[in-house]
Amino acid sequence: MPVDQSLVGREFPPTSPYTVSEDKVRAFVAATGGEYAGGPVPATFPIVLAFDAMNAFLEAESIDLFRIVHGEQKFHYERPVVPGDELTATLTVASLRQIGGNDIIGTASQITDAGGALVCTTTATLVHRAGEEGA
Repeated sequence: MPVDQSLVGREFPPTSPYTVSEDKVRAFVAATGGEYAGGPVPATFPIVLAFDAMNAFLEAESIDLFRIVHGEQKFHYERPVVPGDELTATLTVASLRQIGGNDIIGTASQITDAGGALVCTTTATLVHRAGEEGA
């Protein structure tokens, strides 16, 4: 069943506050095969928050994660993320189109700090694969 077109422009509730710590950054970097030497976190670290926001969106709309193929991810920074930051992510559905029975969902997640200042915007393209009835 296709995703409802009325979702375009809809903003979902922010994620719970997430405190960036050196231990969390070190674990993230180790999972990607690197070592963290302190300072600003890797450019891809906000995916941790964006993924939480995406999962909340999928759950709220009863979209099965196993049908999602991640198509593209981009990060646009206002400032670097550093340990000690308390961040939240707010996901908005930016676009939606159907191709071959599949939904192509464009999302934007604004990552803000505890003061509400924009730190980073992540954009993602998600392909929601059609079920048997849409194939």
